Amino acid sequence: MSLRELGKTGVKISAIGLGCMGMSEFYGSADEQENINVLNRAIDLGSTFWDTSDIYGNGANEILLSKVLKDKRDKVFLCTKFGGLRDSNGAFLGVSGKPEYVRQACERSLKRLGVDYIDLYYQHRMDPNTPIEDTVDALAELVKEGKVKYIGLSECSAKTLRRAHKIHPIAAIQMEYSPWTIDIETNGIMEACRELGVTIVAYSPLGRGFLTGKYKSIDDFEPDDVRRMLPRFQGENFDKNLVIVRKFEEFANKKGVTPSQLCLAWVLAQGDNIVAIPGTRKIKYLEENLEGIKIHLTPEELSEIRQIINSIEIIGTRYKEEHMKTVDI
Repeated sequence: MSLRELGKTGVKISAIGLGCMGMSEFYGSADEQENINVLNRAIDLGSTFWDTSDIYGNGANEILLSKVLKDKRDKVFLCTKFGGLRDSNGAFLGVSGKPEYVRQACERSLKRLGVDYIDLYYQHRMDPNTPIEDTVDALAELVKEGKVKYIGLSECSAKTLRRAHKIHPIAAIQMEYSPWTIDIETNGIMEACRELGVTIVAYSPLGRGFLTGKYKSIDDFEPDDVRRMLPRFQGENFDKNLVIVRKFEEFANKKGVTPSQLCLAWVLAQGDNIVAIPGTRKIKYLEENLEGIKIHLTPEELSEIRQIINSIEIIGTRYKEEHMKTVDI
């Protein structure tokens, strides 16, 4: 497994980690034993940079990981998040970065995960009503106590990142980044991360599975799949956005790789401070994704891919309107 440094910590993490969200929620039904098999296989293959959150499955995702971590904690670099509020039925209630909530959320995650410490603890979404300095102060206390090793932010603005970094070093930020979502290249995030020495953890590097080429219609998603509710997948947007999928399929076929491997190779080629966390519930896709590390893209190939990306207009926002209000704060 290819390794990259986490921020300026000196710690090495797998260049392609594992996003675990879909194992518990959002992308349709899942089999617990199959998920556990994927987690164990990921360890075998060296993909040990694992990402979860307290809101995935309302805590169920953390509990799932605990079933593997109980015997293999020392083999996994464990990342989880706090900040999203949900009721017992799963409805989203808002965001909190209040210091007292930070501690409470951390204690609950530690218990669900069955661990003594969290390697990387992110604020999942920024709280517009709580100064980031107050939130990071609370996180820094958890670091001093040994409950958290490193601090991260998710879906923040460059300004917020800089403010946070002045209080305590931010090791990583998690942002959506893929050939069909390149916002961080123009909103100041990529520049700020390079300047500050912060790792970019690219979530949905395969465009929520869209760029794999496996989905040709919204009917390919299960009835309870959240992608049915996202603007990019709705109505005529789906068909219009298939243009980039076809282009990547053509390029991948020419290269002798899969579209997934091409996307991951492209993401990793955008900077040594970038790692990717594709999610999967199948061992065969896990193994396919990890082969993306081995793919070398020449300057000419990278230029051609960039031309493809720049020539296609992606239709629809990443999230529904109300959720778009919670990013880039």
